[in-house]
Amino acid sequence: MDASQRAAALFGAARARLAGSPRERLGDWAASRKLLGFGRAPRIVPVGEAWHVGVLLIGDAEVYATGEVLRARTEAPRGYTAQSQRERSERAAAAARGGFADGEVVHVGAVPIELDVLARGEASGPLSAVDGVPCVRWSASAPPRPLADYLDEQLSLR
Repeated sequence: MDASQRAAALFGAARARLAGSPRERLGDWAASRKLLGFGRAPRIVPVGEAWHVGVLLIGDAEVYATGEVLRARTEAPRGYTAQSQRERSERAAAAARGGFADGEVVHVGAVPIELDVLARGEASGPLSAVDGVPCVRWSASAPPRPLADYLDEQLSLR
């Protein structure tokens, strides 16, 4: 069994353990259309759902690397001390305009992980194979860690 098959088996077992647990929705920016010649405000629309397990999002068939995590909220006038706060608030409002409930967690920019590349010794997102063992890098500065151990730890925290 190669690293990609091992990883697929581990994710299958994780899905079985997660069955019945709540999922979080994935979102993506919607293409802006004009209505009567006027542009619409940017929106983040739902594109799927997955279980959030650390640096991974595990869907029914796909696995993703997490992107930005935010909570949808309706737009309201607020005072900000930092431009980054204002921009984050604008993204949260875009999620609310796209159909997410106020306060709902939204994962934007999740990147699909290709398990097949592990068999070739390549990395996909935070996953890689080290000596044929599927591993995950949970932090940019952390060394790769066996995926089985990582999933066990993350799932035990639920």
